[in-house]
Amino acid sequence: MDTLIEKFYTAFNELDAEAMISCYHEDVVFEDPAFGILKGERACNMWRMLCATQNGKDFKVIYSNVNTTANGGSALWEAFYTFSKTGRKVHNVITANFKFKDGKIIKHTDQFNLHKWAKQAIGFKGFIVGGTRYFKNKLRHQTNSLLTTYENQQYSNKKAT
Repeated sequence: MDTLIEKFYTAFNELDAEAMISCYHEDVVFEDPAFGILKGERACNMWRMLCATQNGKDFKVIYSNVNTTANGGSALWEAFYTFSKTGRKVHNVITANFKFKDGKIIKHTDQFNLHKWAKQAIGFKGFIVGGTRYFKNKLRHQTNSLLTTYENQQYSNKKAT
């Protein structure tokens, strides 16, 4: 299963969402501090959106400490990018935990320090409010709204062709 995780993060670094998604079980459940819980196609669309929005930018992913068994595993990964809303550089360190089913990822949980991320991405305001429940809820609302808009645009594009 190490190979599956390596494929996932190599594809992410190359911004190849479809290769990433090929590592996911159709019933995948993804969770992180920014999006909350996403299931199935919505989790896949989150990766599609993130890859599309980072294409041509200074985005980079590195991963390490891949440890797996037949049923689950973990990895450490780091994302380097510029936060588009502020133009600030971000280096986010994430711990990923996985559960596997039928040779694919069925559950993917990313954990990172949201307060530290907010300080980097937003600056002083992020330092002040980044550790609050209010900030976490507002961020999840914003990220999920962006995802819904992305999904609606993709649906409209498919319908038009």
